[in-house]
Amino acid sequence: MALPNQPDEEVLVRDMYLSDLDAVMGIEAASFPTPWSRAAFQSELMENNFAQYLVLDFHGRVAAYGGMWLILDEAHVTNVAVHPDFRGSHLGERMMRGLMERAKSAGALRMTLEVRRSNTVAQNLYQKLGFIQLGVRRGYYSDPREDAFIMWKDPL
Repeated sequence: MALPNQPDEEVLVRDMYLSDLDAVMGIEAASFPTPWSRAAFQSELMENNFAQYLVLDFHGRVAAYGGMWLILDEAHVTNVAVHPDFRGSHLGERMMRGLMERAKSAGALRMTLEVRRSNTVAQNLYQKLGFIQLGVRRGYYSDPREDAFIMWKDPL
């Protein structure tokens, strides 16, 4: 069920709830070779006071999610993923813009993230949104082992 160029009112950006975790776990498993566990997401939602997690709701279906930690005046993106059925529909961009808006409203002045060296699609999106590469974390990712580019948007 693709949704190319759907109007913004078709897609609701909202807080992630525990009731979203089944859908989030499905997206996570389809998106990453080493997915986060349900317990990790539960901990982020229930115990981490720095964490903010959002979902994109398309007619009651979680189509994407993203998370970040807000620490002082910085936002650190922890993860962003789009359900395979919705890839290519600009939902990754909508998710990032939602995270950026939430971070700014919480007082963040800058935002950072890591992205796989091989993930040029995500790198292009982040560059479109004004992020620039300012460093490399050698061997940051496992399964497969790969470097991460550190990207920043400053000011947010």
